[in-house]
Amino acid sequence: MRRTNPFHLILANNLLQNIVNFTVWFAVTFWAFLETKSVFVTGMLGGIYLVLTAAFALWFGSLVDHHRKKRIMLLSSAASLLLYIVALLFYSFVPETELTRYTDASLWGFILIVMLGVICGNLRTIALPTLVTIMIEEDKRDKANGLVGMVAGIGFLLTSGISGLLVAWDGIRGTLFLAIGFSLVAFVHMLVLRFDEPDPSLSTPEEHRRVDLRGTIKVIRAVPGLVALIIFAAFNNLLGGVFMALMDAYGLSLMKVQQWGLLWALASSAFIGSGLVISRSGLGKNPVRTLLWVNLITWAVASLFTVQSSILLLALGSVIWMFLGPFMEAAEQTTLQKVVPYERQGRVFGFAQSVEQSAAPLTAFLIGPLTQFLAIPFMTSGLGAEMIGDWYGTGPERGMALVFTITGLLGVLLTTCALASRSYRLLSAAYAGHRDDAES
Repeated sequence: MRRTNPFHLILANNLLQNIVNFTVWFAVTFWAFLETKSVFVTGMLGGIYLVLTAAFALWFGSLVDHHRKKRIMLLSSAASLLLYIVALLFYSFVPETELTRYTDASLWGFILIVMLGVICGNLRTIALPTLVTIMIEEDKRDKANGLVGMVAGIGFLLTSGISGLLVAWDGIRGTLFLAIGFSLVAFVHMLVLRFDEPDPSLSTPEEHRRVDLRGTIKVIRAVPGLVALIIFAAFNNLLGGVFMALMDAYGLSLMKVQQWGLLWALASSAFIGSGLVISRSGLGKNPVRTLLWVNLITWAVASLFTVQSSILLLALGSVIWMFLGPFMEAAEQTTLQKVVPYERQGRVFGFAQSVEQSAAPLTAFLIGPLTQFLAIPFMTSGLGAEMIGDWYGTGPERGMALVFTITGLLGVLLTTCALASRSYRLLSAAYAGHRDDAES
């Protein structure tokens, strides 16, 4: 009997935990909006997620570098499991009326506990690409990264639809019950899983348990153009915070929660398609170029998919966004796996995640109030409604749509500047140099 590839078993385990965490993430967002009817809440919720991601990323990266990856994944599942139990107890004992007002501290306390459980899954996000480095041959890593993206896509496909149905059926309580049960399954499965990995203490014994930010920055600066790539991703995420804050509110303004969840499920199938394409064809000789061109197309679509109040346009835009997303993620991971030493990859991935995600909370925190108190009135009864309302439409949903359109145009401008930059040429040359060294 043919032995199952350990890497595929790791992907299956990550798929299970991803389904759990994505389900909780979608469900708490849907539930919070439906309970409070406030765009402000969804904006703040997205901001909390991104702040926690940025705050923990450096520490998570250090943990990944200094411990065996299996131990890290067990820790991730155990921490999520514990926090979901605490969240369920909190929800059970706090009066329901205190969780329906965005001015009540109980709502934000509950959201914080739930989001910490989701954030613990980021330990796996940082650990998985380092496992690709040690378990997959160099010339096949871009394709393996495509499989990683496909796993994430399957998670989105299943969870967005599940979340909408769960929220419609039993609010957030049923979601937490399922999250607890399946987190336990993921923990037990990883516990019995066996795969070989080097002992981290043998490569960097003197740095045990150190975050070593200075050394990580030194490694990043040693690669020409890598700093610019991380800064570009940070500015990209600055714009992406708009989608984190408003996408669910916009979708729920056009359809019921069950329909919106199912639409996301169908759109997320594009994630799987792109993962299959990458796993078969790779990313080309220059992943950096692939990253920027895919990014340019994505932002062009983002500037157009809300120009009219159309579920069809929303669906098409979501499909294209989902299809191209794994290309960007896989291209960045493949580049870092090539140019960064393995013993530093956890910290570099963590640093990149911290810097890149630290930009988006600013947008996510600001965009909810700005949309609620400026853009929506502007397109409901203000100057915007008078000037372009005849063809663009009017009302709260059109205020959110205008924010998306402006964001997409800014993304196109940013990516165009990046393609013309010297840093892009330097990083492309550095990647090619590492590839040539490996081939020789």
